[in-house]
Amino acid sequence: MKVKVKVNKLTIKDLSVNYGNVDALKSIDLQLPPSQIVALIGANGAGKTTTLKAVSGFLDFKGTIHHNGKNIRGKAPHELVANGLIHCPEGRGIFPNLTVYENLQLGVSGRQEALQCFKENLDHALELFPRLKQRLQQMAGTLSGGEQQMLALSRSLIAMPDVLLLDEPSLGLAPQIVKLIFEIIVKINKESKVSVLLVEQNAKQALKISDYAYVLEAGVVSLHGKAAHLLEDDRVRKIYLGEGEVTRTSRN
Repeated sequence: MKVKVKVNKLTIKDLSVNYGNVDALKSIDLQLPPSQIVALIGANGAGKTTTLKAVSGFLDFKGTIHHNGKNIRGKAPHELVANGLIHCPEGRGIFPNLTVYENLQLGVSGRQEALQCFKENLDHALELFPRLKQRLQQMAGTLSGGEQQMLALSRSLIAMPDVLLLDEPSLGLAPQIVKLIFEIIVKINKESKVSVLLVEQNAKQALKISDYAYVLEAGVVSLHGKAAHLLEDDRVRKIYLGEGEVTRTSRN
């Protein structure tokens, strides 16, 4: 009997990105297994957002990126979206002069499978974020920061992602909204089996909900391992969690 081998949702090898003479990423390797949450943490300018932009087709790169075993080099962003690679960008990326409902409709743009299930997926998103149900005809630009993040995440979910790339979903939000956002990310992952690559400045919370994590420093993966292990790693605790002392060698 043949054993079915699980293919990683994302396999990144020797990924390098340059901005002119600046090396933003330097030959990084990263894997996103099926149905897992993988966190990418690090200081500002470490290359986290650059990684997501390269994966989603917005930046030229050297190296290889495979989505479900297929090389995606040269694919345009809309082609990747059509295959379920959905990017929820830093800053939310909503359209302020469109209504909440119109923003949600854009979630199925270029995604035929999601277009056919729009009503069902819209209802599900509004169950997760009932506050948006009361604001469907409101201009998105008039929403609070937390509501805009709810909208951005809902729009991504309506696209029926196979892989969800989340860039700083908690940035600038009140603690109670941050808690809600992370609970929803876990719920999406567990119930829909969506694989999530999470870039997050709240390193502690990101590690708590993730299966695995990578630490980026100046465009290089300096540490990686099970998220639960990195939560206990002295170096991570000292530099990224603001606690503990560096007393032992970090594990890989």
